[in-house]
Amino acid sequence: MTIHGTPPATRREGGRTRHRVDPTRLLLIAVAAGGAAASLLWTLVTGFTDAQAALAFGVLVALGELARIALPGQREAAPIASAGAIGYTFLLTTGADAAHHSAWQVIAVVALGLALGELPHIAVGRPPRWGDLARRLLIIEIIALAFRPFTDLLTTPSPHWWLGLCVMAALVMAAWLVDSSIAAAIRAERLRTRIGVAFRDELRAQIPIGMAIGASGILIALAASVMGLAALLVFTAPLLVTQVAFRRFAEIRLTYLQTVRALSRVTEVGGYVETGHSRRVGRLAHAVGCELGMRESDLLELEYAALMHDIGQLSLRDPIPSGATVLAPPSEQRRIAELGSAVIRETGVLDSVAELVRRQCEPHAGGGDGPPPLGSRIIKVANAFDDLVGESKDRDRIEAVLQRLRMDTESEYDADVVEALARVLNRPASHW
Repeated sequence: MTIHGTPPATRREGGRTRHRVDPTRLLLIAVAAGGAAASLLWTLVTGFTDAQAALAFGVLVALGELARIALPGQREAAPIASAGAIGYTFLLTTGADAAHHSAWQVIAVVALGLALGELPHIAVGRPPRWGDLARRLLIIEIIALAFRPFTDLLTTPSPHWWLGLCVMAALVMAAWLVDSSIAAAIRAERLRTRIGVAFRDELRAQIPIGMAIGASGILIALAASVMGLAALLVFTAPLLVTQVAFRRFAEIRLTYLQTVRALSRVTEVGGYVETGHSRRVGRLAHAVGCELGMRESDLLELEYAALMHDIGQLSLRDPIPSGATVLAPPSEQRRIAELGSAVIRETGVLDSVAELVRRQCEPHAGGGDGPPPLGSRIIKVANAFDDLVGESKDRDRIEAVLQRLRMDTESEYDADVVEALARVLNRPASHW
């Protein structure tokens, strides 16, 4: 699922779609693939141990990867596969039999399971997101190499059973932080945003599903000591319910965005604004928000508001020429903003978006209510730029409009937002 239209990591050249290679993602894929290849080779040479458990967990990982889900923010997760992989990593005993498999076998089994789970997706034309797939594998590699060499110490008779639980929980927490850091580095590189902001966004996004995956993996491993391999079925069921809930949440978010995009096209179909204006303003506003370090939830509201910023024009008896509200009198701009905000408030769930739309025409210093929100200031700049430039790619015209915006930073436009827009426009279009 793509949340912001065409992924910013792709661009079209000569009629073909080319993927922009991010160095961080490329390094991640290389490290994860290298570890998997080495593990498979080592396991083939030394042979598999506890083949029944390896087969059961491998099948679980494959099925979990087959049922992977797409989450908001262009994230991908395979909760069942990840929980099964963690459970196999932490497996100490299966019933009364001790588990003797090595870290290399864990990595090999998980790699094979992930590969088998990806095949049906590839067969129907859904190629994997290699970065997300490599992250899932790399985290298991880290946990397995840190845990499996010391399993003999945890399986010796001891009343301190909680020690193993504490070690498992600590490793899961550490792996979660590493995974969030890697995801944040990739996100910051892809969206050109600040690494600290991206890291906080990843932590917030991964806390619920990360806790569910980690807890399920540990429970599977501990329960297998008593129930044997039947624990896989018993403790995978709650995670399946959680996965369904996350999938529905992602679908609701996607429906919201699709609805907003449909509403934004009403002004274009009615001839009130130029075709593509709302889409261009939304894309520019999102890129500027990333440049200024806005967090993910604020970026989503900004995108909604930018797409619907002109919806108040539907109340006009005579459309503004070319829909350029920047050329309209201030009183007319305020009326359009107020009417658009009122329409959005009728949804009952987008009040913060309505507020961004209401205050989009205010000077950056604000009035009686103080300075307008950053999102409103960004929309004001992005809208003015597109009103004056449109679809033109003429660099002289773009520079002239930027200079005009800079001249009005004393009274109308936020200087920081204008300079952020200039930096965005100086990058290749595929980067924003």
